[in-house]
Amino acid sequence: MDASIVAAAGLPAIGWALHGGLLLRRLATARRDPLTGLHTRAGWTTRADHLLAKHPGALVLLIDLDDFKAVNDTHGHAAGDAVLTATADRLTAWCGRHGIAARLGGDEFAAIVTSPGRTPGLAALRAALGGPVDHHGHALPVSASVGHCHRTDLPVPALTDALSTADKAMYQAKGHGRRNTR
Repeated sequence: MDASIVAAAGLPAIGWALHGGLLLRRLATARRDPLTGLHTRAGWTTRADHLLAKHPGALVLLIDLDDFKAVNDTHGHAAGDAVLTATADRLTAWCGRHGIAARLGGDEFAAIVTSPGRTPGLAALRAALGGPVDHHGHALPVSASVGHCHRTDLPVPALTDALSTADKAMYQAKGHGRRNTR
C-alpha cells in the first residue's frame, strides 16, 4: 500500500484523538473553580454522592462566609479573592486525604469527609476558617458559619438530604452569631 494513502487515512484519526483530548481537558477544567482550584458544584456533587453512599461515617459540610460583601466593598475584589482562596486552602487542609472540598459559588463552600475522626474536628475547622487573611499588609477579618450533617442522621443516605440538613444547620449557626458551627 502506498505510504501517502496510509498517511491520508491516519490523519483523521489523529485529528479526532487530539480533539478528544482537548474536550477531556476542557471538561476537567470546567469541574474546577478557576480562582480556588476546588471542585465546582457539578464536579463535587457526583463524587460526594458516591462517597456518601459508600462511607457510613461520612460528614457533609456547608460553609458560608459571614459578611463577605463587606470585605469586597471595603477592601476591593482582589481582597475578596484572597479571602476566597485562603478559605479554600484552609478547608482543603482540614479535609486532608479523607475528604473533598468544593466552592459551590460566591462565598459558599461544601465538603464531604469520609472519616471525620481523622480530621482535627469541627472546632478546629471553625478556628481555621475564622483566622484573618493577610492582603497587602492588611489583616482582613474573616468569619464563617458552618453547618454539617452526619450520614447517620439521615434515614436514607442521599446527598440532597444531607445538604438540606447541613444548610438548615448553617443558617441556625448564622442566627446565633458569627463564627458558629451547627
